[in-house]
Amino acid sequence: MNNTQPVIIAYDISDNKKRNAVYKILKKWRLDGQKSVHECRLKQWQAEELFLQINEIIDQDTDCLMIAWLETHRQVLYKGIGKPVINNNLWEWSM
Repeated sequence: MNNTQPVIIAYDISDNKKRNAVYKILKKWRLDGQKSVHECRLKQWQAEELFLQINEIIDQDTDCLMIAWLETHRQVLYKGIGKPVINNNLWEWSM
């Protein structure tokens, strides 16, 4: 069993240098993403490690970081030109 769970990571970082550093870290972990929102599949310890790595970079007075676990039994809705990376092989829900 893989034991990874779907996670959405979002951030709002004002400093360009810090934002680029966080983006480079997330590129190693993510399935897909856009500017400041990324889809990942992580184990609990991986999410904690990622949180600690990013926490070292951001300024808690001006920046924001959110890691949200998704419930696998709920459907994820998509709209727009992007293609969903997460498919029924990774999710257990009925459409």
